[in-house]
Order: sequence, then C-alpha cells, then structure tokens
Amino acid sequence: MRELRVVGLEPDAKFVVLADPNTGDKFRVPVDDTLRAASRGDLARLGQIQIETTSQLRPREIQARIRGGASVEQVSQEAGIPIAKVERFAYPVLLERSRAADMAKKGHPVRPDGPTVETLLEIVTQAFRARGHNLDAATWDAWRDDDGHWVAELQWQAGRSTNTAHWRYQPDAHGGTITALDDIAADLVDPDCGRPLRYLTPVYSARDVDDWTETEVAERRAAVTSPIPLDQPAASETASEPAVLEAHAPDSVAADDPDQHEETVASHAPHAPGRDKRGKPALPSWDDVLLGVRSNGRI
Repeated sequence: MRELRVVGLEPDAKFVVLADPNTGDKFRVPVDDTLRAASRGDLARLGQIQIETTSQLRPREIQARIRGGASVEQVSQEAGIPIAKVERFAYPVLLERSRAADMAKKGHPVRPDGPTVETLLEIVTQAFRARGHNLDAATWDAWRDDDGHWVAELQWQAGRSTNTAHWRYQPDAHGGTITALDDIAADLVDPDCGRPLRYLTPVYSARDVDDWTETEVAERRAAVTSPIPLDQPAASETASEPAVLEAHAPDSVAADDPDQHEETVASHAPHAPGRDKRGKPALPSWDDVLLGVRSNGRI
C-alpha cells in the first residue's frame, strides 16, 4: 500500500490534495462525511455511512424492519449487507422486543366475562400441563404490527407439527390486557384448556367404498345414522349362535312334540352368509362400521 501525504486543499475547499513523496504524483479526495468521520476516528459513524452507501435501507429503516418482526438474517439478505452490520443496529431493537414479550406474559387475557385474574403465562402453563406439552421448549417473541400494537407470539413443537399462537398486548397500569388473534391462542386461554386441539373421526378409503355394493352402502349409512339397540346382537355373534344352540338343544324336544321339534330345527338351521336367522340382510356391528370391516369378513 502506498503512503500519501497531505498537500492542502483546493480553492473551493471541496477536495483534499494528496501527493506521493516518492514520485511526486498528486491525488485528491473529496471532503465528505466519510472523510470527516475517519479524521475523528468515529468508527460507528463510518459503519453507518457504509451501510447507507452500499444498501438501499437506511439504519432507521433496518430498525423499523426488525421492530416489525423481521429477523436479522432476513434484513441482511434483503439489504445485501453482512449480518454483522445489521446486528449493530438491530441489537437495541431485539432487546426491546424481548422486554415486550416478557411484559406480555404478565398480561391478563380477556374473556367474554372480562379480564382474568391469572396472567397469560400462568394460564398457558396450565394448558400445556393438561395437554402434555413442554413449555420450556417453547419460544416467546413480540413485535409491533402496522397499527403500532404489540403482538406476542408463542411457538412450540408438538410431534411433527409446529404450533403458533398470537395475542395482541395492550400495556396498562395493571399489567396489560391480552386479546387472542387466532384460534390456537383462543384455545390456550379458554377455561376448558384441557381438551385436545384435534378430534379423530372414522374415514373410509376409496378402495373400500368401491368394493361395496349399493345394498351394503345403504346398510352402513343406516347403521351410522340410526342407533343400534342394546339388546340386538352383533352380526358376528348372530352368525355363530345357531351352532351353539344346536349343540346344546335337548333331545327330549323331538320325542315330546314333533311340531316344536320342527320349529326348533328351522330356527337353528344354518343360514346364508350375510343373512340373519330370519333370512334378512344382517346389519353390520358398530365396530365393523368404524373399522371398515365388511359383514362377510373382507376388508
């Protein structure tokens, strides 16, 4: 690197004249904010000037993006500048967001009957304990929305799903109020917070439905929509009942009353598959409907 010495200023005082002591070549440098900050040794001002000249975002705009919920990485990629230079201006804003998240935890959620006595953190802790989640693994954050209100966020992992809840935090002299902004946030602060978020319902595959006949579809629809009497046996039990009764039928019935013997034999005679002892189509059991098992044993 070649060393230059200061010769003086140009008549308009807009440039500093430098010269090479070895060759005598002269150079000039514009007198601007960068040169003034360098002459004072103001490194912070130098970094700010460098961001302003190499990026389309000014430091105030960078802080506004961070305060609005953007991360340091997102702003760095958007502005096209190193992360270290963004962190220099983002650090105080990140502290502000962290303090706002801590204050939101101490706020009181608003329910239809008014604000709760418990804080948001206490209610969420009870909800997580009731559902078996780990609150220590969850992350809290806060930022300002377009209207200038603070939005508190709670994010946690449940299995392979990432759940996120958002509340609006309004500070006041009593700790502030919390208003749910989505369904997950409303469920967490609901008094019945122990109920699961999702419910399971039986689902039949398209292959099973294609294999059914029109009669079977009608029977299954009727079995689902109408309740099964408690005294009515299941289809599997009805199919095995004649063999059991025939094995234990007394021999004295045939000797004492031939007509009664014929009626007993007719009632205990084997019937066609899928039919009950009266010859009518057998209704599937409730387990068969839920599990998708057909009355003839096929899946």
